[in-house]
Amino acid sequence: MTNSRHLLQHFLAAIAYRTQKALRGAPAEFGDFRAGTHVRTPHELVWHMTGVIGYARTMLHGGDFAPPRLDTLAEEVARFHATLEALRDDLADAALTARISDAQFLQGPLADAMTHAGQLALLRRLAGVPVPSENFIHAAIDSANVGEDQPAPVAPDAWWRPDQPPLPPAPDPLQAHDARTPHAS
Repeated sequence: MTNSRHLLQHFLAAIAYRTQKALRGAPAEFGDFRAGTHVRTPHELVWHMTGVIGYARTMLHGGDFAPPRLDTLAEEVARFHATLEALRDDLADAALTARISDAQFLQGPLADAMTHAGQLALLRRLAGVPVPSENFIHAAIDSANVGEDQPAPVAPDAWWRPDQPPLPPAPDPLQAHDARTPHAS
C-alpha cells in the first residue's frame, strides 16, 4: 500500500475520532437539535456524512450511493462507522483502481466529512452542551480504528470550562486571557 493510502486511512481514523468526540456525552435529544431553518440536525449531518463517505467508495467501485435515512441517530452513527471501515478496507485493496487521485479523495469527500465533524461540535455548543477542547496532536488515533469505540482524550485542555466562552489562541490561553483582562487593584 502506498504512503498516501496509509495517510488517507489515518485521516479516516481522525474523522472517526473527531465525530465520536463531538457525539460523546451528548444528551439524547441532541440528534434532533436544529440550530435554524434549513440547518441540518446532528442526525441529518451524520446521515449526510455516510453519504459522503459512501460516495468516496463509488470512486473505487463505481455506481451510486444514496443511503436511506435511518430512524435514530444511533443507527446512523453505526452505519457511518461501518461505511468508514469499508472505505478504509477499500483503500488497502490493491485490486481496486480509483477514478480519482488520493489527493482528490482528501480534498473532496474526506475533507467534507471532517468539516461535518466540526459542525457537530459547533452544534453541541449551540445546543448548550459544548465539547471539551483538547490538543489533537496528541490524540490516540489509530488507523485501524474507525469504529464508534474511540479512546478518551490524551491531552485535554486543563483550562477548558463548559460555562465560559472559548479563549483566544495562544500557547497558554489562560495567560493570554488574563493579560487582556483588567485587574482590580
